[in-house]
Amino acid sequence: RDAWLRTPLAPSEMITAQSALPEREAQESSTTDEDLAGRRAANGSSERGGAVSTPDYGEKKLPQALIIGVKKGGTRALLEAIRVHPDVRAVGVEPHFFDRNYEKGLEWYRNVMPKTLDGQITMEKTPSYFVTNEAPKRIHSMAKDIKLIVVVRNPVTRAISDYTQTLSKKPEIPTFEVLAFKNRTLGLIDASWSAIRIGIYALHLENWLQYFPLSQILFVSGERLIVDPAGEMAKVQDFLGLKRVVTEKHFYFNKTKGFPCLKKPEDSSAPRCLGKSKGRTHPRIDPDVIHRLRKFYKPFNMMFYQMTGQDFQWEQEEGDK
Repeated sequence: RDAWLRTPLAPSEMITAQSALPEREAQESSTTDEDLAGRRAANGSSERGGAVSTPDYGEKKLPQALIIGVKKGGTRALLEAIRVHPDVRAVGVEPHFFDRNYEKGLEWYRNVMPKTLDGQITMEKTPSYFVTNEAPKRIHSMAKDIKLIVVVRNPVTRAISDYTQTLSKKPEIPTFEVLAFKNRTLGLIDASWSAIRIGIYALHLENWLQYFPLSQILFVSGERLIVDPAGEMAKVQDFLGLKRVVTEKHFYFNKTKGFPCLKKPEDSSAPRCLGKSKGRTHPRIDPDVIHRLRKFYKPFNMMFYQMTGQDFQWEQEEGDK
């Protein structure tokens, strides 16, 4: 449910596709100079949605827009959809500049970016920025007027998806129920566990609002990205000041996977969905644990709705199930 689409890769990108799998656990991955160097040529020469840029044209610029979160929210799906737009160039691998590689400096960061032509927007996505305390200040010092995009989804579902991903890599870890509580008998949720903490969106947003006005932040619904991808992409394109190029015709619904997938531009080959790392079947979680988590998140969700001026209807969604 939490993934859908993947744009076809240029031949030069194939080599590093595996190293660019999205949303990896922070402790299980690191972006290295080798990872990024391997993509420089690829980002300089690819064709997406009719836009052509070669290493001989354009220049590398610092990004004008960032997808800053959240992990397991749908950031990869959003990135791949917006990359179809001819006026957007985005690096595929997560640079992790503002959380892990900041000491390497802005020139290192600029060199990671794809070359752009006049009128094109440079973008990148690193979902851990949203929960990194230093990120807002660092990004603000680079560009005060940068546009920020946050993909959010029901924090209970997001936490389970997060756990499911870790479980696939580390089958020996304790159960979700064990990790979610400090004290199961007393019902004390362990908010220090990253899978739980990431979903306290209001807490993290407070940090960003110290540096950026709400007008520079777009909140995308991970749920609506699945049921109405074209509608959410219209909002994204409007926010970025782009013509609405990515529309209904770019998506089709994959009945087997149960979510939309992205068609290749010009229908030149079969469309592709995100790989096996997306849409994993969640383990069964004790309903009482889910109930307690909903109660835990509810006040934070309400605060988040107030702060953003948007009602994501996560309580209504859960109540309907």
